[in-house]
Amino acid sequence: MRWLLVALLLGIAPARAADLVIARAAEQSSVDPQFAGTGPNGDTATDIFDRLIESDGQNQLRPALATVWRAVDATTWRITLRPGVTFHDGSPFTAEDVVFSVARAKAMPNSPAPFSRASRGVVSLTAVGPLELEVRTDGPVPRLIEQIGEIYILSHTGAAGMSTADLNAGRGMMGTGPYRFRGWTPANRLDLERNPAFWGDKPAWERVSLRFIKQPAARVAALLAGDVDVIDQVPPADAKQIAGHAKTSLFSIAATRLVYLAVDSARAQSPFVTDMAGKPLDTNPLRDARVRRALGLMIDRSALAGRLLDGSAEPAGQFVPEGLGGYAPGLVPPAVNIAEAKRLLGAAGWPQGFGITLHSSSDRLPQDGAVAQALGQMLRRGGLAVNGVVVEPYNVFAPAASRQAYSLFLFSFGTTSSSSADGLTSVLATYDPAHGLGAFNRARYSNPAFDAKLGAALGEFDEARRNGLLADATTVALEDAAIIPLYWQVVHWAARKGITYTPRRDEATAARYAR
Repeated sequence: MRWLLVALLLGIAPARAADLVIARAAEQSSVDPQFAGTGPNGDTATDIFDRLIESDGQNQLRPALATVWRAVDATTWRITLRPGVTFHDGSPFTAEDVVFSVARAKAMPNSPAPFSRASRGVVSLTAVGPLELEVRTDGPVPRLIEQIGEIYILSHTGAAGMSTADLNAGRGMMGTGPYRFRGWTPANRLDLERNPAFWGDKPAWERVSLRFIKQPAARVAALLAGDVDVIDQVPPADAKQIAGHAKTSLFSIAATRLVYLAVDSARAQSPFVTDMAGKPLDTNPLRDARVRRALGLMIDRSALAGRLLDGSAEPAGQFVPEGLGGYAPGLVPPAVNIAEAKRLLGAAGWPQGFGITLHSSSDRLPQDGAVAQALGQMLRRGGLAVNGVVVEPYNVFAPAASRQAYSLFLFSFGTTSSSSADGLTSVLATYDPAHGLGAFNRARYSNPAFDAKLGAALGEFDEARRNGLLADATTVALEDAAIIPLYWQVVHWAARKGITYTPRRDEATAARYAR
């Protein structure tokens, strides 16, 4: 009865047989597919737009709008595009649309999560035929197709001159994806309709409605009341109940999203670092790797994953889990060791500790607010003065983190490719937007030794050697405590009986994965 009441209060109407209603935890910040490379934005874009390549549920790449790609030499690529594809207005997809989309994404203003890394190293991108591209780079870029394959393709005629505000209003929203854009009411819903001319498998649904329901209990209630068909970010505590319910099914997978603590290691002074009495410090202890390692030793990752998240996480000691390229076997999650943490603090000149405020989102990750509170308690037990744990809505928290507003904050990165290369390039490489490096390096970590290892990896065509170099680079950064890895998520979706959802390691929630 409580679940039904919540659903009625939300005003969610039952779907018709050919319709699909998805209740998502996080709303996109924009429907412009090139505005920000974040999970919620990508989830929305993937139903409306296509990319040159796509990944299956296991992060393995396969052709999409591109069918063939080959390196002519170390700095020249040829890409052949899929014939017979049309945009939602019926106009043909051509190489000019790719040239336009890559240039637009590269020049996107005010992006909180830019696609600059996608064009890293690209000197020129030229249409040499209606369905043929030539790409020239400033050096070897073995993962070129994976890089530019991150960019969603817009119609160069339909979106020419269109700003993000225009697209948010529905103008220029023409992709080649399985569903066409019908309208967006922010903080409420986004509506789609089937694209009958889609080049791939016939879309399963006539109409799709995305509802944005932040509260986990409300999403579960709406599903159990039969008022929505699919929900994402099922709370770990509810997963078993849903799996055993007569009218619902649970779909789960060990994802590749790393949840970590970002540490302000760049600035001489940090805004939320104090002495033990709460007075701002003139020096920043977080710049010392010994202090950062000490923080990592205060954290009980097994307690976070096993108890707080009810087993819906795996403790992490590096960027990607075993099975992905760049995994370093020697980097295991460290055990709690308060004595060693205090020894490291003393050796760094902080034997009495210091004060810190921890920031986190409240609605982006399962239990993110509760995880932040638990981390605050662990840091207190480690001898720090935790002046506060501040949790904020993701749409407030993420832009502030990008502006370097915090000293210590909980963030995540979801690896959507088959190796750690994208994550290392985005999160840990020295911030250099002109060269597409460090786009998500919100703490501005910088280590020349790491950059050199990563650069060698990114220029290596042999996959086995490249993965070995990525593992070496990871080891350099994690031994320096560039970030503090916490856990990889196990994620859950739920659907009413009769609907199946393909769980994906990249955590994408989209109508194209429901049948």
